[in-house]
Amino acid sequence: MKKTELPEESSASDLIDERIRELGDWRGEMLRKIRKLVREADPDVVEEWKWRGVPVWSHDGILCTGETYKNVVKMTFAKGASLPDPARLFNASLEGNTRRAIDIHEGEDINEKALTTLVRAAVALNQSRSRR
Repeated sequence: MKKTELPEESSASDLIDERIRELGDWRGEMLRKIRKLVREADPDVVEEWKWRGVPVWSHDGILCTGETYKNVVKMTFAKGASLPDPARLFNASLEGNTRRAIDIHEGEDINEKALTTLVRAAVALNQSRSRR
């Protein structure tokens, strides 16, 4: 079995737990923190595992992803360009018409209150679009 490939009956939450464990460094801790904040912001969020190993949080559609790379943890909001970002958390993928991302590097922290607000805005946007 390859890294982060668990038996078929494993849930997305189990796979995310395994990803955090296997990283074993600041990226795992940041992914754990992001996950906690997303779940606190939206207790009804659904965790998914897509695209061969990307944690995804959804509620009436994709809210955001939690990608890990060698030097960055990237939180990509599927409809980020449509979300208010007064705290200016978005610092990546700014050129597109749809997505926006937050790149977090080692030693950086995230504005928890602003991130919680952003997640809740993404939920509200998805819910408003699903009602149409």
